[in-house]
Amino acid sequence: MKQTNQFVPFRAFIIILISFVILLVSGGSLFAAGSGESGSSFSAVEEKKNTKQQAGSGRTSESAKENTMNNTNTRSATLGGGCFWCIEAVYDRIEGVVSTTSGYAGGSVEDPSYREVTTGTTGHAEVVQIEYDPEVVSYGEILDVFWKAHDPTTLNRQGPDVGTQYRSIILYHDQEQKQTAEKSKAEFEDSGYFDDPLVTEIVPLETFYRAEDYHQDYYDNNRGAGYCSFVITPKLRKLNLEL
Repeated sequence: MKQTNQFVPFRAFIIILISFVILLVSGGSLFAAGSGESGSSFSAVEEKKNTKQQAGSGRTSESAKENTMNNTNTRSATLGGGCFWCIEAVYDRIEGVVSTTSGYAGGSVEDPSYREVTTGTTGHAEVVQIEYDPEVVSYGEILDVFWKAHDPTTLNRQGPDVGTQYRSIILYHDQEQKQTAEKSKAEFEDSGYFDDPLVTEIVPLETFYRAEDYHQDYYDNNRGAGYCSFVITPKLRKLNLEL
């Protein structure tokens, strides 16, 4: 009588187990690579949470950019158009811009943290304060870039980022900026560049609060991150800005 090999079932089990592990690992890699195929798969909120866990707060130390606030030859513009990582990356590549600082403005809570702003209860928007040389680029030209760098027709939303903190907003520093902003907004509405009406707020800047360190220079320091690769980089390419 032919004897049955008792090791065959065990070998078959091991082969099946190894095959399953390989398939599982491969499938996980494919999912990780494909999950960001659409820009809407990446939310700035989730990525910021992960980044904060890795980097900590660090709100008291200096930004990587040189502070040029004491340079009397520069002027300031404060704008919000969705996630400040995007707006900062855009203006970092505009000739005449000396520095950019991500922060919060337009709300009622003093010196808010990112966690507080994300609740939508502080009234603040994510904004970028831009220091620029008016001899190289005008405030009107700064606004021309602003309209094209985000969608000013969506209320409290930019792509996957939803909430009042992502609203489109211009915070003017003086009456001249107010007049320029109102004129610029009207011209873009009349131009037909956008199909829908602009919902951008134009309000006076009261206080600008600098955001935590891990938000500063985010794109340049984290180009391989999902939000940067699938949201910010395509935006920069669309605007024909140097990467």
